[in-house]
Amino acid sequence: MATDFKSIPIIDVAPLLAKCDDPKMVQDPAVREVVKQLDQACREAGFFYAKGHGIPETMVKEVRNITHKFFDLPYEEKLKIKMTPAAGYRGYQRIGENITKGVPDMHEAIDCYKELKQGMYGALGKPMEGCNQWPHYPPNFKELMEEYISLCTEVSRKIMRGIALALGGSPDEFEGERGGDAFWVMRLIGYPGASTANGKCTSENDIGCGAHTDYGLLTLVNQDENITALQVRNQAGEWISAPPNPGTFVCNIGDMLKILSNGLYESTLHRVINKSQTYRVCVAFFYEPNYDAAVEPLEVCVRKRGGTRKFEKAVYGEHLVSKVQTNFVT
Repeated sequence: MATDFKSIPIIDVAPLLAKCDDPKMVQDPAVREVVKQLDQACREAGFFYAKGHGIPETMVKEVRNITHKFFDLPYEEKLKIKMTPAAGYRGYQRIGENITKGVPDMHEAIDCYKELKQGMYGALGKPMEGCNQWPHYPPNFKELMEEYISLCTEVSRKIMRGIALALGGSPDEFEGERGGDAFWVMRLIGYPGASTANGKCTSENDIGCGAHTDYGLLTLVNQDENITALQVRNQAGEWISAPPNPGTFVCNIGDMLKILSNGLYESTLHRVINKSQTYRVCVAFFYEPNYDAAVEPLEVCVRKRGGTRKFEKAVYGEHLVSKVQTNFVT
């Protein structure tokens, strides 16, 4: 929400991904150009399309297709992996069970998190302890998703190295104690087609997902083609569409990067309204700091603000739990 942007930029991240673990990456002109574009996108919109990410398009599509197949199952079948607090908030949510700012969202979902072993983070980790609940049908669901998560984790790590350079830091600012053991979240989301009453579409009353910001560092959104439903709010309060762009992920930054950047980068409000009468699937992967990371403004970003710290320290796991426990109702 930094500017009155009217569209979301497209960035070819391939040069960055190719060189991101090269000690001399910062000297590469193509890498420097990607870094410049990332900086502009994060300052002006908090959103960008990433092309050249290297994850095969066949896999990107299969992840959506198999998610469609799950949501096509009878309700009783889906309930076999029902989400509960006892399951570490992992599993299936029925339509209206997810809450955004007190209002039920018109979507169903499977929520997955990096698995936490019992006692791993003491009281901080207890609410999120558990194993992901994967459906037995469609076949190979678990295997496909775990491979996809692994690829998304690596792409996100590499893009974050570019964002670290964009902020004026070293490439590994978001590794080590901050993100060397990065937590992740994945939501497989299904949005019913717009309802009709008296021949009129009432989609404005059927908010697929209410206006919100994401919690962590970076989000990769894999959305169905040919349905425009994601909207991003600019500084003027206008909702700018983020239509599907084949071969790309929609990327956006989250609350923890807003803190780390000392407010130089904004976690932008966005929402989903499916005005199409076609059922829509979106697979959102969220790359986060270490679960127990103490997140505070980077010194390089404090200096850019004339020595002013715009944010207090936040513990990522506390932030996540506070959100999860208020976003779910039985």
